[in-house]
Amino acid sequence: MVDASADASAMKGELSIMPKNMTPFLMFEGSAQEAINFYLASIPDSSITTMDRYDGSGPEPAGSVKRALVSICGQELIFFDSPIPHPFSFTPSISFFITCADEEELDGIAGRLSAGGEYLMPPADYGFSRKFGWLKDKFGISWQLNVE
Repeated sequence: MVDASADASAMKGELSIMPKNMTPFLMFEGSAQEAINFYLASIPDSSITTMDRYDGSGPEPAGSVKRALVSICGQELIFFDSPIPHPFSFTPSISFFITCADEEELDGIAGRLSAGGEYLMPPADYGFSRKFGWLKDKFGISWQLNVE
């Protein structure tokens, strides 16, 4: 059996500089502002903290999102419009998990986020909580919603 605590202690000794923080980074190709607006309208307790836009002096379209810090349910996320096309997108193997106050809140958020997207597990009682739903929104971002 491996002693994980010994490995972790040894690694901590090797790390002399502590990271300031870790923030999820969402990269879009021209739809970051649309996604931000969608999440602000779909999820309570969401707001834009800061927003920087491209000025059009480079290859990026003027006004597209250079970097936006958005708070969703108290979690800060960075949104970015990449000027470079990429052959990949988001995957449901990483998702945002929201604990809802009640079933009505879950149904409301799920209904708004699922518009143009698809359910991976429609909201229901699956036996491990009162109600759970998992969906991929129209931007490909995966959301798990739960009422304990």
